[in-house]
Amino acid sequence: MLKIKRFYANIPLEVLFSIIIILVGFSAFGLGRLSVLTEQKQTITPLYNNSLSVKPTVVLRGTVVASKKGTKYHYPWCPGALKMSEKNKRWFDSIQDARNAGYLPAGNCRGLE
Repeated sequence: MLKIKRFYANIPLEVLFSIIIILVGFSAFGLGRLSVLTEQKQTITPLYNNSLSVKPTVVLRGTVVASKKGTKYHYPWCPGALKMSEKNKRWFDSIQDARNAGYLPAGNCRGLE
């Protein structure tokens, strides 16, 4: 035990701290690599049958849609149109038809004039 104390007494503190930091870095890297080896890969299996037809999320009945209670018209895939309930939707064959009915373009729907 006395020999170890004498050995460390001759080494400057900066060198000891540097060695400790390097050893901690290597051990952290090794533990990180070890955790990757023990991680199990999970496979995802679909819960549906691929042969079934998928219903579209947007049913198109016209070019633009507006709410019966609102003042703006939207493309069917725009956020405002997706939030509307089906019973409140009013469909138009063209943008001009929606304008003639008194509706204005929605600001958050890209491509509307």
